[in-house]
Amino acid sequence: MHPFTEYVNPYLGKLLNQIKLDKSYVRGEGCWLWDENGEQYLDFIAAYGALPFGYNPPPIWDAVQAVRDSGEPSFVQPAALGAAGVLAERLVSLGPPGIRYVTFTNSGAEAVEAALKLARVATGRFRVLSTENSFHGKTLGALSATNRESYQKAFFAPVAGFDKIPYGDAAALAGALAACPNEYAAFIVEPIQGEGGIIVPPPGYLQEAQRLCRQYGTLLIIDEIQAGLGRTGSLFASAYEGITPDVITLAKALGGGLLPIGAVLCTAEAYTEEFAMKHSSTFAGNSMACRAGLAALDLLTRDDNALLRQVAENGEYLRRRLEQLQQQYPEVIRAVRGRGFMLGIEFGVDRAHFHGTLLTIMAEQELLTPVIASYLLNVEKLRVAPTLNGNNVVRIEPPLVATRAQCDQALAAISRVVAVLARGNTAELVRHLLGVEKRTLTYPVHRTAANPVAPSGEPSEGRFAFLMHPVTLSNYPEFDQSLNLFTRAELQELVGRWNDLLQPFYMAQTRIVSATGQVAYGEFFVIPKTADELMAMPHREAVAEVNKALQMARERGAQIVGLGAYTSVVTHAGLHLRDPGVALTTGNSYTVVTAAESIREAAARLGQSLEAATVAMVGATGAIGRATSLLLAGDVARLLLIGNPARPEQSRKRLLKVAAEICRHLSGLPAHTPGSLGAELAAFGGWPAGTAPAEAFVDRLQHWEATGNCPLVITVDLDSWLPRADVVVTATNSTADLVTPGNLKFGAVVCDLSRPPNVSLEVKDARPDVLVIDGGVVAVPGLPSLGWNFGFEQGLAYACMAETMMLSLEHHYEHTSLGADLNLETVLHMRDLARRHGFKIAQLRSFDRPLSEAEWQRVLEARAAVLGYPAG
Repeated sequence: MHPFTEYVNPYLGKLLNQIKLDKSYVRGEGCWLWDENGEQYLDFIAAYGALPFGYNPPPIWDAVQAVRDSGEPSFVQPAALGAAGVLAERLVSLGPPGIRYVTFTNSGAEAVEAALKLARVATGRFRVLSTENSFHGKTLGALSATNRESYQKAFFAPVAGFDKIPYGDAAALAGALAACPNEYAAFIVEPIQGEGGIIVPPPGYLQEAQRLCRQYGTLLIIDEIQAGLGRTGSLFASAYEGITPDVITLAKALGGGLLPIGAVLCTAEAYTEEFAMKHSSTFAGNSMACRAGLAALDLLTRDDNALLRQVAENGEYLRRRLEQLQQQYPEVIRAVRGRGFMLGIEFGVDRAHFHGTLLTIMAEQELLTPVIASYLLNVEKLRVAPTLNGNNVVRIEPPLVATRAQCDQALAAISRVVAVLARGNTAELVRHLLGVEKRTLTYPVHRTAANPVAPSGEPSEGRFAFLMHPVTLSNYPEFDQSLNLFTRAELQELVGRWNDLLQPFYMAQTRIVSATGQVAYGEFFVIPKTADELMAMPHREAVAEVNKALQMARERGAQIVGLGAYTSVVTHAGLHLRDPGVALTTGNSYTVVTAAESIREAAARLGQSLEAATVAMVGATGAIGRATSLLLAGDVARLLLIGNPARPEQSRKRLLKVAAEICRHLSGLPAHTPGSLGAELAAFGGWPAGTAPAEAFVDRLQHWEATGNCPLVITVDLDSWLPRADVVVTATNSTADLVTPGNLKFGAVVCDLSRPPNVSLEVKDARPDVLVIDGGVVAVPGLPSLGWNFGFEQGLAYACMAETMMLSLEHHYEHTSLGADLNLETVLHMRDLARRHGFKIAQLRSFDRPLSEAEWQRVLEARAAVLGYPAG
């Protein structure tokens, strides 16, 4: 672990490591940096404007060395500070007409704090007005003027007295000042919003702001900490409108790239004795920083402001070339903004143009620009950075000494990453995170939304949502096809870097039209965690992840939410989601229905009789396993209930309870097929009445077990009993391969309901006599687009999704199918709803692919070759 991460900031250090921005630089010169491996990088960040002359500018070092050589004292308080006085005089002479005094600080945020204090003292007023999307620093007063809740909330900011208006809106300023004509001490505003996304205000905005502030006796503070001292091609950014603010804040570039220093410039009218005598700083105005500041001003203004003219010319060139790139790729670059060497590229990657890629999710979660910056750093050796508030903006702020050739080098790099984005090639954009070589994407990205439906707002339209997650690594290409370029190991590393950064997200939408004509609108939400990750998380954290997605679904209008895959498992089938504020379903009831129907269809196709079959239920104590056992029990000859071998005693107790329920259910049926489990149970006799307690059925069952002839077997010994089963059903929460080529009976039918699957892929090739089917895949009426790729053909969905859809069509907004004890009555009700609305078992599938006629024939031929009867 790097010492920065271990001792300075472990959270930022981890984030930088995850997106590979954690390089250690060992040398800097001009616009160039070198890391510890000798790699060279072109720096177009310039420490957010604090490096006007790049790294280690000799004239600034000469000024610092001169202080040492002269013996000039650094900190002498109180005294008439020599270097501070000279620097202040120079700033006043260079500043707008009317600037009279300078107060020195140690940073930009401290300069803002001093400016706010100065304004309150000068006006005798309390309140401060700033703009939306602004950034003025992270000390408490500066943070209160900043408009970013995520920075403020933890620190109980903003403090009282701070108000916000839209940036660049003179009418809003007029309205705010008129509403409180004697209350605002200051209006603080950036001439160009930096962290807000490089936002340039309309022409005349600052002039009108000055007029309004003077009208109402409010001081105008122009925050030029990032935009000032040459960054825009002018020494002062506010000079473009020819105004003299009451107060100007400076910092960053004033230290010449070597020393921290800030300054507050103000008019004589804004300066008061009370502020002068009560505001002070031990380190502000120190000799070394002020001498560096003087040297910086000399460099900025020498040769009749030659450097400023160069910044204006090269900045205009850079902006025009970026605008040409925007015209070439309008679906990638939404806008180019700024002036001089303070430019911003706003990326417009959205669902309309990049459906079916994770690029849109990255953009929505403010991760795209950091990853773009990481790509440019690691692949193109160019340093850029996102703006803090402008979520999809990358700043281009090179040192003011950057040459035209360096601008061309940066433009070429930016052009290449934009081309990667235009192809929708997420894999290429993130491959450097994994250290893998460039690979070619051979197919185009989707260019339009696959299913651009929206809620109608009609009361008759049902509203549902469904929560999903990538169950295994193989699911990731379903979210983004370009990820097929990665191996499993590479995907595993990507997930390790990726999943901690992503929050649950909205993925797609659909509209379902029932066979009855009823309509439901639904949305799908994704929790970016695999099954293994969810199971490994502390329970509280896993439930919290589900709750985040649930809250999103509820806020977007869902009336019932389905819990897909392990979102059901980690919430104990929804029971641990307290007060969700919306109806929930696991969808398990209809999953049971489809499992039983799929098994019957497969057995019939293979000529097998369920009435003579031994059925093994792996995971019999779970909600789906228990209910499927109940539903099949009346149709089979023998039922093997297989529990978890890791907890044999606990499993036996739970299995006994399930077996007792089956006995109660069978004893209540009016008739049984000869030779079936129900017939054997009736022949054994002596069963309690259906209203008797469960313990009575357990006692009788144990008597039956003791005879050695009980066809209802309770066991945790999977490998001993599974080879005796004609039909195997898996419905577990395990992520392991429980069913293998070596523990299956010849000619077995396996229905795998578990996700991730419990059947080893080796079965497919090693056991051609075995038919493996994926349970729970349903054809939605009308085969509509569901908005994204679930790994199925259009119009197919998991049964748990289908149950959510059916309940929504019925406006049945009540908790359904929750907990481990599924109600058989509900299971049968879902079967009836499916028939009513037109939901049907889809073409049977095996290992996530439809079973073709050739594959059916392969199974039949493999059986016939051993048993000696004709295939077909």
